[in-house]
Amino acid sequence: MRYDWKKLNRQQVGAFAEYFVKMELTMYGFQVYSAEVDDRGIDFVCKYENGPYFSVQVKSLREKGYVFIVKEKFEISPDWYLALAILNQGKEPRLYLVPSEAWKSPNALLVDHEYDGKKSKPEWGINLSIKNMSLLEQYDFTSMVVKLQAIQA
Repeated sequence: MRYDWKKLNRQQVGAFAEYFVKMELTMYGFQVYSAEVDDRGIDFVCKYENGPYFSVQVKSLREKGYVFIVKEKFEISPDWYLALAILNQGKEPRLYLVPSEAWKSPNALLVDHEYDGKKSKPEWGINLSIKNMSLLEQYDFTSMVVKLQAIQA
């Protein structure tokens, strides 16, 4: 079966999601440049035509759940995005592109955890559930890419 995500381990799922997002952006005409080392929370940078570069961190989920990125590695700024690949068993991936500035107004989907006085570092998260899917739809990959093309052209 194609799209049998259960056969892939966590590292394979993450690598697939990152390459898939890169290829999709390339198909839309973006120039994509991979980071040699992912020590700053940036999986790659890209730009459209003569527009500015923007940084992308890719996360993936099978079905639903929670993903996060440590705040010190993900800036809230107009040029940072989180790409989310949702891998539902037996289906092709669904992609979303969330601008980092969306976390300025946390909600049930986009969460802000400070963890004051605890071991965990402060993080931005995506809490994906059936109930929260409607909040995610505004970040549909194709719609967001079209907006980015308009801004950067």
